[in-house]
Amino acid sequence: MAKEAQPLTQTVPVIEGRGIVNRFGAQCVHDGLDLVVERGRIVALVGGSGAGKTVLLRTLLMLRAPQGGTLRLFGEDALGAGDAGRRRLRQRIGVLFQGGALFTGLSVLENVMLPLREHTSLAARLVPELAMLKIALAGLPADAAHKRPSELSGGMIKRAALARALALDPELLVLDEPTSGLDPVAAGAFDALIKELRDLLGLTILQATHDLDSIVHGSDCVAFLARRRLLAMAPAAELARREEPELVEYFQGSRARAYLGHSGAGSC
Repeated sequence: MAKEAQPLTQTVPVIEGRGIVNRFGAQCVHDGLDLVVERGRIVALVGGSGAGKTVLLRTLLMLRAPQGGTLRLFGEDALGAGDAGRRRLRQRIGVLFQGGALFTGLSVLENVMLPLREHTSLAARLVPELAMLKIALAGLPADAAHKRPSELSGGMIKRAALARALALDPELLVLDEPTSGLDPVAAGAFDALIKELRDLLGLTILQATHDLDSIVHGSDCVAFLARRRLLAMAPAAELARREEPELVEYFQGSRARAYLGHSGAGSC
């Protein structure tokens, strides 16, 4: 008798990339990159200009196929999946694009309802109710639901985009520069919200960011890209003690030291 399939356990990484190679013609962006993100972690994806953060995010989101390596998402082979398999995997991932990428001709409520209408079979009367729940989870007041993006502040746009990213109850959130352009108070509030949502919903979060405050205080772990691979993955305070030139330059400058002086210990 055939054995029944065993359910995934909490120990299966949400993201497991091994030996990833990304090239554009003669230019090699990643050469044998390994990245593992465990369930329930908030990981900051960091690196200098040209390190390939955006290219890696596109690979992890199955928007481009790497030239080499393997990628497993939620324990499943993402590169070997067919179109239907990739669609199913993508529905388990919420994405907040840099700048929000909201549809400017739609209200916040309409933006959040869009994925619910396209990817679920919910009764029409339930879609606005569920969308309003996501808007509340993102920390927006109810009256923001009927505003268009042009009527929102920068912080509210980020939260509206977050509400849309949460629409399909994802297990993984991928955030591209989520606090860029925000003042320190709004950025800190957004970081706190992300942690609250992680704890409340059991999310795993990968965020590409240059924001030192988010890197040090808003993440459990830092994945640092350099030399066409993942150079190091550890809490920011640990990376600050490393001697690789790229890490010294990034984490031992005066601004970074000011942040790291108040950071606590932790582990990835």
